[in-house]
Amino acid sequence: MPVESNHATQIRHAGTPRHSPPLRLRRLPQCLGVSLLLVALGCSAPVSRSGWAPSRPIEFVVAAGPGGGSDLLARTVQSIIQKYKLIDGSVIVTNKGGGSGSEAFVYAKGSSGNPHKVVFATNNVWLLPLGSSVGYAWSDLQPVAAVAFDEFMLWVNSTAPYRDVTTFLDAARSAGKHLAIAGTASKDTDQVLVRQIEKVGHVAFAYVPFRSGSEVAVQLAGGHVAANVNNPQENMGQWRAGTIRPLCVFSPARLNYADAADIPTCKESGLPIERYQMPRTIWLPRGVTDEQVEFYRSVLARVRDTEEWKAWLHRGSLTDAFLSGTELTDYIAADERWLRGQFAEDGWLVQ
Repeated sequence: MPVESNHATQIRHAGTPRHSPPLRLRRLPQCLGVSLLLVALGCSAPVSRSGWAPSRPIEFVVAAGPGGGSDLLARTVQSIIQKYKLIDGSVIVTNKGGGSGSEAFVYAKGSSGNPHKVVFATNNVWLLPLGSSVGYAWSDLQPVAAVAFDEFMLWVNSTAPYRDVTTFLDAARSAGKHLAIAGTASKDTDQVLVRQIEKVGHVAFAYVPFRSGSEVAVQLAGGHVAANVNNPQENMGQWRAGTIRPLCVFSPARLNYADAADIPTCKESGLPIERYQMPRTIWLPRGVTDEQVEFYRSVLARVRDTEEWKAWLHRGSLTDAFLSGTELTDYIAADERWLRGQFAEDGWLVQ
């Protein structure tokens, strides 16, 4: 049956309405949590010292390799913080992408109570434990915020003979299971989406996993695979170079970015997956205080108010949104239930 979703922020996969009402995406007020004086100064002064503040360098731990979406997010936030002096002291970025990102989450689990370790991730925090024995549970970390949502597209090489979704699916049916689609990791967000395409399109692919979205983009640009389902940010370099092109976007409406405005939705192209998004999430180790969590939420609110942040959203064709507190934990719980059902259906569930 066609798969359609009315869940407003279904995380990078589509499904029939099966959990939680539509999520309300909301913008934060300008300079949330800071004084009118700081607003008047353009949000350029450090966060108030009346509460907690870092006492040593902060480590941004990226749960992915260099060049992927999580890495770009961490480095964008780092550069904005440094430019506007939003935090006293230094911020360094380290990549711990081993085990599809589980290396970073185990590292955070071992840093319980340490507010100087900030993890940049996606929904892989709660997805990975469903399909693998990874040595942590998402409850071992403290969610801070989801700061944006990635849109995802079906991409092919620019020299490929398929001009639209219909000809691509026809080619896949003719090839049996020999048409290769590249994705980041196994039993992860990319493969979940590929499985959705297989189910609703009545096709089968050879899924080829790689370590990061940037590697996946290179494989497609080089003609080593037939397609990928990267978000625009991960494929941007190859897209601008003209080596790859999108066939459709997994969104209920066409994107309102100039570079993507002419890309049809997958649903209108005959592939009835209406929505597939992925949150960009930020975490602390479990055991930190509410005051420490609020410190980072306030910093992120001010990061999101800058022109540099808006430019980053535009470059990657991301959806601007912010979730925190119970709104975020409710969202995580609902999506984990959805994923658990999908993993069970495909025989991937380990717990």
